[in-house]
Amino acid sequence: MKNRIYIKDLNQNIGQEVIIAGWVDVRRDQGKMVFFDMRDMTGKVQCVTLPSHAEAIEKAKTIRSEWVLKITGMVNKRPAKDIKSNFLNSDLEIEVLKIEVLSEAKELPFDMSLEGYNLELVTELDNRALVLRHPKVQAVFKIEETIIDSFREFMKKNMFFEFQAPSIAPATAEGGAEVFQINYFDKKAYLSQSPQLYKQIAMTAFERVFSVNKIFRAEPSATTRHLTEVVSLDAEMSFIDSWEDVRDMAEGTMRYILERVQEKNKEHLDLLKVELPKMIEHTPNMSLTEAQEKIFAVYGRDNRGDYDLSSQDEIEIAEIVKKETGSDFVFVYGFPTRKKPFYVFPSEKDPEFNEGVDLICRGRELLSGGRRINNYEQLLEHVKTWEMDPNKIKMFLEAFKYGAAPEGGFAFGAERITMQFLELKNIREASMFPRDMERIDERLSE
Repeated sequence: MKNRIYIKDLNQNIGQEVIIAGWVDVRRDQGKMVFFDMRDMTGKVQCVTLPSHAEAIEKAKTIRSEWVLKITGMVNKRPAKDIKSNFLNSDLEIEVLKIEVLSEAKELPFDMSLEGYNLELVTELDNRALVLRHPKVQAVFKIEETIIDSFREFMKKNMFFEFQAPSIAPATAEGGAEVFQINYFDKKAYLSQSPQLYKQIAMTAFERVFSVNKIFRAEPSATTRHLTEVVSLDAEMSFIDSWEDVRDMAEGTMRYILERVQEKNKEHLDLLKVELPKMIEHTPNMSLTEAQEKIFAVYGRDNRGDYDLSSQDEIEIAEIVKKETGSDFVFVYGFPTRKKPFYVFPSEKDPEFNEGVDLICRGRELLSGGRRINNYEQLLEHVKTWEMDPNKIKMFLEAFKYGAAPEGGFAFGAERITMQFLELKNIREASMFPRDMERIDERLSE
């Protein structure tokens, strides 16, 4: 639109006639004047229509929330007595000279004001196309955008090469039946549950790689923390000495993301009234066995010997670490080798346990990673032990047959990290268009 000014730039045009365009947020009449708030993708501003502008005020009396308008007006400073806060444009307003209606809107099905917006999640998801306009909902996704962007930034700062892994795979990376099988012409294939095998292949060529990929999990779960389609942030790196190198890179990544969100999204954090999780100078880490011993000592629940932490275990070990150190993060490493994917490196001290590591944040697993097997013969042994068909991962094995450096990596979901950072009650709040067992845009029961 020619000559349009974005709302965030109005303070550079005090005393000048401008053109803005956007949506009507709220309209209110006061005596002979009509006030309404306009918003665009950069912010909001109050508009006032005076009786002296007869044509404009008559049109202003007809407009409603969510109408799309083109406004011509003067940018004026507001009287000091009318400035009640320090938010964007609270010190100025637009005196409306002309209104052009670009699109009318039907009456809203519910209150979209900041004060009145209080929908149940099901109602919110059923009306996703509309509620995406709400500032609190937008705040979640603007923070999620920063999370993804800052992951990319940190990877590139550390010489990681970005690639895109395929979403259609001939075999599963992690085994198990929780994958979506698809018809691929006259063959069977799968929607990728992880870019794992492909990032390891790419790593053997580029040394350090990362990807931002959609992945698909056919877990028959309808919980507050499961989705069937998520955005996975993956990294893989060569020439490591142990899982600790992977841990350190993962910690650095998370620390950078936290810093960038705090820097870029302060207004969104304030709007949501949340504080980011605390990461202390050195994130605590402990073995799975040590974590289980601590849980038993503090809470009396005996899960010693279990092959993983349960959801309740994750909550309790996070509470213990928070009380002991003040950290909202804790690394847990050393899981039973046979309970993890075939490519995870067994500990040289005790091969019954591997060099895998999870990062827990505020009582939920946030990240998973560790050292991988880089020896071709050892990989073949694991493929046999895990009862896998080597022909289905022929390309993967070939990359290691011809030389691969000691390596490892990690991955985490963009929706899960957003959920934990913002303490959302349901992961669907962190997915713009969530897919789960019960919904593909609309509820499947309908």
